[in-house]
Amino acid sequence: MAIVAGSVAAVCLLGAFVGFLVRSGLTAVFVIGFLLVVGYGWYTRQALTAKGLTFLATVSTLLTMGLIIVFVLREALPAVRYMGPIDLLSFTGEPMWRTGGEQLYSLAPAIVGTLVETLLAVAIAGPLGVAGALFVSEVAPGWLRAILKPGIEILAGIPSIVFGYLGLVVLNPYFASSSAFGLPGLGSLLAVGLVVGVMALPTVVSVAEDAISSVPESMKQGSLALGATEWQTMTGITMPAAFSGISAAVLLGVGRAVGETMAATVILGNVTDLPTPIFDVFDNTVTLTSLIASQYGNASGLHVNALFAAGAVLFVTVMAISVVSQYIERRMLRTLGGER
Repeated sequence: MAIVAGSVAAVCLLGAFVGFLVRSGLTAVFVIGFLLVVGYGWYTRQALTAKGLTFLATVSTLLTMGLIIVFVLREALPAVRYMGPIDLLSFTGEPMWRTGGEQLYSLAPAIVGTLVETLLAVAIAGPLGVAGALFVSEVAPGWLRAILKPGIEILAGIPSIVFGYLGLVVLNPYFASSSAFGLPGLGSLLAVGLVVGVMALPTVVSVAEDAISSVPESMKQGSLALGATEWQTMTGITMPAAFSGISAAVLLGVGRAVGETMAATVILGNVTDLPTPIFDVFDNTVTLTSLIASQYGNASGLHVNALFAAGAVLFVTVMAISVVSQYIERRMLRTLGGER
């Protein structure tokens, strides 16, 4: 009976998926059938049904990611064919982005803008995040730690548009009016780097603090018993032991900076030109995310394909960072667990 129910559920789910793709009115019927079968299975064979649902959730996640990758790459392919992969990523002639007439689409300004923004954000979130994690884990008394931990989690949940608006109304006017900077207009990579760095801080602090807290207490006590100070123990024992987890925290911060959309869109002027000179943090340009967000609403034809190409570059970059951070975190767990 369990095999029959499972088969019926699989057929209903497949029918719902196909119906969704072809926009059939029978999609709801298959979904209701699947839910009825799951309800029956949960009532009669709860453990087996739970295993089946968890397996289904895993397969659905992988299938969804695969479909997204295929769709993004398929939509980006016309732009790659039109410009060529080299020119699409590195063309620096004038103009670099033209949506009318003889169209030109170069992602070089967006890639440079994303790189500079990420470097600035990591320069802020990396050191301050690790220092904050050390303080919360090793220095702060228990009552203060009980306040700081939830506060950090709350900061991580603040919408990015709030940070972006603060950057727009506070940092941009300051940099434009300050005699020390004297920027000609609103929007600069420095402003967006500062804002995104602050946004990434809670993520870095939280993950790095977990890594530092996972260092066995016996290692710290052994160091103190040998005459080392608390500072020497932190720098010589705790930090090296948690280095993999701290690295994963910084990489997650990098992923947050690379993928940030609203703050960059609001603060930057979204100028599709390279900064002059190329790493001038006071100049204005565009990032991969702000390029997509600011132009997708008015795009059509090849212009849409070029924006999908920007999305493909962003997708590959963030995925690579995520994979590397997960690998480093697993390495930390194996090391602290005594495995190599």
